[in-house]
Amino acid sequence: MKILVADKFEASGLDGLRATGSEVIFEPDLKDDALGERLAESGAEILIVRSTKVTSPILEKARALALVIRAGAGVNTIDLASASRGGVFVANCPGKNGVAVAELALGLILSLDRRIPENTEALRRGEWNKKEFSKAAGLFGRTLGIVGMGTIGREVASRARAFGLRVVAWSRSLTDARAGELGVERAESVIDLARVSDIVSVHLAAAPETKGFIGEDFFAAMRPGAFFVNTSRADVVNAAALLAALDRGGIRAGLDVFGREPAESKGAIDDPLARSPRVVGTHHIGASTDQAQEAIAAETVRIVKIYLETGKVENVVNVARRPPATHLLVVRHRDRVGVLAHVLGALKSDGISVQGMENTIFEGAEAACARIELDKEPQAQTLDGIRSGNDDIYSVSVTPLR
Repeated sequence: MKILVADKFEASGLDGLRATGSEVIFEPDLKDDALGERLAESGAEILIVRSTKVTSPILEKARALALVIRAGAGVNTIDLASASRGGVFVANCPGKNGVAVAELALGLILSLDRRIPENTEALRRGEWNKKEFSKAAGLFGRTLGIVGMGTIGREVASRARAFGLRVVAWSRSLTDARAGELGVERAESVIDLARVSDIVSVHLAAAPETKGFIGEDFFAAMRPGAFFVNTSRADVVNAAALLAALDRGGIRAGLDVFGREPAESKGAIDDPLARSPRVVGTHHIGASTDQAQEAIAAETVRIVKIYLETGKVENVVNVARRPPATHLLVVRHRDRVGVLAHVLGALKSDGISVQGMENTIFEGAEAACARIELDKEPQAQTLDGIRSGNDDIYSVSVTPLR
């Protein structure tokens, strides 16, 4: 198996990949056309990236490619639609950067409250202004609203409680019972959360349904003097609405993500939010700790090992959650050569597409049971042909899935 690592990657991860017996090609500076050409030339079957974009033209050149692993959580830099059309699995490493991002979120909150960046800038100018910078509300007893209670949101909540913050949370899947288990209060809606929070921290994944999710109504509902923190993805926030809210002077923001970030890790940035005097900003560094990157490298190696050993992809993000199968065909049979070929041949003759299949072998390897998901119901004569056309078939049954 050939693995192309086209981004920065920890030495421990490279060692782990080589330990699988795979040929590892480490070329961290590959981008755009050069990446597509290298994939085509090398015949790599697995591609590992961090921030490098994997576009449709790149995927079209990579005829041997079977798996792309994003060594991180978000997959917005990978063309999922193109990968799916080409039968290429895409996996990620969710939750492994949770602690790192949570630590930065708390750092931004503290920086907003105690105005740490402004303190530092004044000192570097040779100015001492204790009177001005002594003005801070403090965190103890205030309310933190968390939007999104995945791994990172939960890590933020646990650290916030240590600061004595009351934590209110909203997530589509959050129930009162689950909120109780996590030690948070559940808000009925994000607007309700905005109304009761002194600080809001956003931890939503980038997805079509979350694009611009935090907008004008949300900022209008926030309390005067509140802090807004985003360490997730820039796209989940309506940037114009946030900028307008900042310009009105009602809130301040701590941001690690911006809509106009440079494509490279170093360069100029032209983003009005980054220039706003009411923003404390960092350079999209939420997951950039040694601890987080080591954890992500280990998870990447784990995904590769399982794929090599079983053909299964852990953390896959582009497999249909509910395949378009309408019927389940169950065939109990002797474990003999040609049985499944006979069944599949009959289905092909009936114009039926197989959406999924699993063949379970019984103890002793004498018998097996095949469960085959179909896109339509087989005709009666097809089922009869399957039953009567092979002496190694015990029984055949079909049931609707919907």
